[in-house]
Amino acid sequence: MRDLFDRIIENKGPLGKWASQAEGYFVFPKLEGPISNRMKFQGKDVITWSINDYLGLANLPEIKKVDGEAAMEHGAAYPMGARMMSGHTDFHEQLQNELAEFVKKEASYLLNFGYQGFMSVIDALVSKDDIIVYDVDCHACIIDGVRLHMGKRFTFKHNDPDSLEKNLERATKLANETGGGILVISEGVFGMRGEQGILKEIVALKKKFQFRLLVDDAHGFGTLGKTGAGAGEEQGVQDEIDVYLATFAKSMASIGAFVAADKEIIEYLKYNLRSQMFAKSLPMVYVKGALKRLDMLRTMPELKAKLWENVNALQNGLKERGFDIGTTTSCVTPVYLNGSIPEAMALVKDLRENHGIFCSIVVYPVIPKGLILLRLIPTATHTMKDIEETLDAFSSIRERLQNGTYKRLSAAVAAAMGE
Repeated sequence: MRDLFDRIIENKGPLGKWASQAEGYFVFPKLEGPISNRMKFQGKDVITWSINDYLGLANLPEIKKVDGEAAMEHGAAYPMGARMMSGHTDFHEQLQNELAEFVKKEASYLLNFGYQGFMSVIDALVSKDDIIVYDVDCHACIIDGVRLHMGKRFTFKHNDPDSLEKNLERATKLANETGGGILVISEGVFGMRGEQGILKEIVALKKKFQFRLLVDDAHGFGTLGKTGAGAGEEQGVQDEIDVYLATFAKSMASIGAFVAADKEIIEYLKYNLRSQMFAKSLPMVYVKGALKRLDMLRTMPELKAKLWENVNALQNGLKERGFDIGTTTSCVTPVYLNGSIPEAMALVKDLRENHGIFCSIVVYPVIPKGLILLRLIPTATHTMKDIEETLDAFSSIRERLQNGTYKRLSAAVAAAMGE
């Protein structure tokens, strides 16, 4: 027998092994200043493409006024306790009713966090006799939620309707044996690739198979659809999404989330979501802040219009310069390059130090070895000047990547890590 911590000390994990080279710069960086299109990183001004403040609400004076007044009136603690015991208010109910109406569902229920809430929703919806079928590229919160499931689960190839159909055939056969049901899970927008989930194709399979559909629309809520109600509205299938979940951490620039469905389903979830039944209620400062943010989503379509003006300018500009941005159909803008992890480090340092561009870097094991993904999140606060400077910077770093400059710069790092 060995000490439990031996494994942890010996194997830091695929990302943890880079901690001494990466921490504080490539991972766990510290952006400072008001949340905006330009912030400070290590004392330098940078154009920020890593903030999920899609509609630019985070630093608006009217938003900060409501947040500040709520904090002054209620503090950060009220209401204390879980919703079922002592943490329920009229404002929580008001927000739930307005959210349900906005996403065209009968009812909704507030969640303290999207990640925690999604795990709990999955856990509450299925029993050991039920079968889950989910997109292999689903977010980590879905993967962790599925891990809680004591029954069978199958993955289908990313956005592949044929693969989904084959797995639904397997699931149907098994469900007939267990006496259970089938839950299909996908996303409105996949946060790394930027692709919308194939919701229309999934819904079409309801004519052939019996299942319920659960959708995580964290990146679609507020950014897609005529009114901003998300990917389901964008694809014309919102009515066919049985359980809809979105977070306040993207378009709403806040903390919290909600789940929406038919009233009977929400009533069940209220009494069975362990992560909400045994956790403190969402504080009033976030509830009142979310009411204001939702009102702005509904009444200020110019915010979404400006966002998409920037999205189109950035994505079209990248494509015109020959960059591979995959098959994104959302605001999420991935740029794919070929290179090693050490080259990626050198490349990102060049972007930040010499070009003043701050964007997220994604490498193995999140994506396959040999690929570098630079993820840009356009917002309504970005300007055409920001976009032009970024396009010029990306052209420069691509040239240095291709001519081997970053490979030479990263040789010492690679040798030290045994790569």
